Amino acid sequence: MKYTLIGKLVNTHGLKGEVRILSDFKYKDRVFIPGMKIYIGKDKICEEINTYRHHKIFEMITMDGYTDIDQVLKYKGDYIFVNKEDIKLNENEYLDEDIIGLDVYVDDRCLGKVRKIENHNGNEILVVNGEKNYLIPYNFDIILSINLEKKAIIIQDIPGLY
Repeated sequence: MKYTLIGKLVNTHGLKGEVRILSDFKYKDRVFIPGMKIYIGKDKICEEINTYRHHKIFEMITMDGYTDIDQVLKYKGDYIFVNKEDIKLNENEYLDEDIIGLDVYVDDRCLGKVRKIENHNGNEILVVNGEKNYLIPYNFDIILSINLEKKAIIIQDIPGLY
C-alpha cells in the first residue's frame, strides 16, 4: 500500500470529536468524503471518515466511533494519509508526487527534471532544474503528454518560454 499525505490534524473542534485538518491537497473533494479510509500518524492507524465539512481554512471531519473530544486528542499534531489507490483521478489528473522527478522534454531535448510544483495565485508552475532553471506553466495547453511509465513530460516548443 502506498500512502499519500493529505494534511495535518492540527486541533479538535467542539466537544463531540470533530477535528481540524490543514490541507493543501489538490483533490480534497476525492479524499474528504464519508466512508473514506484515512491513516493517521507514523503508525498509520486506520480510521474512517464519518462526516466532512469545510470551515474557514480547515477541513473538518468526524471519524466513525469517535463521539468525544477526549477520544481524538491522541491524534493532535499527526499527519493524515490515504491509500494512493483509493484516490479516483480522471484523465490528465496527476498527484504532485507523481510529477516531481519526471524529465521534461521539448523536441527530443531534455530540459531537466521537475523539482517541485509551485502555486502562484491559483496558477501551478513546474520548477524544472537542468542546465538552467525553468518555470513552466502546469497546464495542458503547453503540456502535450505526461507518461508516468517513461517518467517523461513532453511540452510544446513555445518561443521565449525557456
